Amino acid sequence: MSHSDAILDRLMSLHPKVIDLSLDRMHRILAALDHPERRIPPVIHIAGTNGKGSTQAMIRAGLEASGARVHAYTSPHLARFHERIRLAGELISEADLAAALEECEAANEGKPITFFEITTAAAFLAFSRLAADYTLLEVGLGGRLDATNVIDQPALTVITPVSIDHTQYLGETLALIAAEKAGIIKPRIPCIVGPQQDEALRVIEARASGLTAPLSIYGQHWMVAPDRDGIVYQDDHGLWDLPMPNLIGPHQIQNAGTALAALRHLGASHGQASAAVTRAEWPARMQRLTRGPLVEAAGPQAELWLDGGHNPAGGEALAATLKTLPPRPTRLVCGMLNTKDVAGYLRALAPHAEGLTAIDIPGEPNTLPAATTAGIAASVGLPADSAPDAETAIRRIADQEPRARILICGSLYLAGRILRSNG
Repeated sequence: MSHSDAILDRLMSLHPKVIDLSLDRMHRILAALDHPERRIPPVIHIAGTNGKGSTQAMIRAGLEASGARVHAYTSPHLARFHERIRLAGELISEADLAAALEECEAANEGKPITFFEITTAAAFLAFSRLAADYTLLEVGLGGRLDATNVIDQPALTVITPVSIDHTQYLGETLALIAAEKAGIIKPRIPCIVGPQQDEALRVIEARASGLTAPLSIYGQHWMVAPDRDGIVYQDDHGLWDLPMPNLIGPHQIQNAGTALAALRHLGASHGQASAAVTRAEWPARMQRLTRGPLVEAAGPQAELWLDGGHNPAGGEALAATLKTLPPRPTRLVCGMLNTKDVAGYLRALAPHAEGLTAIDIPGEPNTLPAATTAGIAASVGLPADSAPDAETAIRRIADQEPRARILICGSLYLAGRILRSNG
């Protein structure tokens, strides 16, 4: 176990609840640290239900193409915690992470604070100590009371598509969830708004109007659409003809549009726009696995894919992506958390797969039991069985159908375990 892992384990025990949305504990620890959040490079703050990470990755690729130094904060991590904090483009070093965590642990003095709050404070501390041009800050959950929402004057806020997820924390309706996401909008600070359902957009517009924050809204102020073998982005400043995003799936065109609208606001060139869509890297978003023990288990003729989407909108995005791929018998290997709308997620995928093998998410206390996942899959019309682990599931599928397209899906936590175990 690394030094930072040992500290992270200790920090897990400081608050009984994993999630407890409030800004009081953040304000307390940031004051004890002498307000590092006020000394970080200009912030682009990103909220939304789906597409936050991909959109952030594209904004970063566009900014870095001009030579800008960009800090970035994202969650959850897939293989190791260091992925959450990028300092001027590079993952935080073990030494810098351990130092920031220890300083936050000391400043907190054992008081109650959630794991996400204290690690967010550590990110601010690290960001405040290294010069950069921008800080990309991804909201953890919601927006209004999220630990990242302590930045009074960001350079720009961004809201990606809002849909139903995390209802136990954010409310049961789209309007309530949108109100939480819109909590990152700040007085007179411009906000880029990705594609939204009308109910969510009305809430975002009302919040912005009350704060006189100018909005740049998909479908009103900017457009993005597939065009021949690329995409076209258009706004009041003109038109960009660009290559197809290297992140796979029709929903990535919308994410690209949101990123391009943000970059346009920041004065980006056509070259930066092109880099945004062609150079972004974001693992476990329809990622093709090409080597490692799981690829060997699948055999030479099969395809192995990984996707971390986990709510009904994620299922729909994945289904739309599968529709665009060359036809192949498709089998899902699926593990999900017990907090998710499993039927809603799988219903969208059922018409695009021949069957599903359910697994538990290894090492995850909130995993849905594989047998339960299989039962829900069967109820939405997906023939299903279960297996003790991903490798067994993959071997079994490949034995029956050597040319299968095998898609491991259902959870970012599962995706992280898969990336770790596959090396």
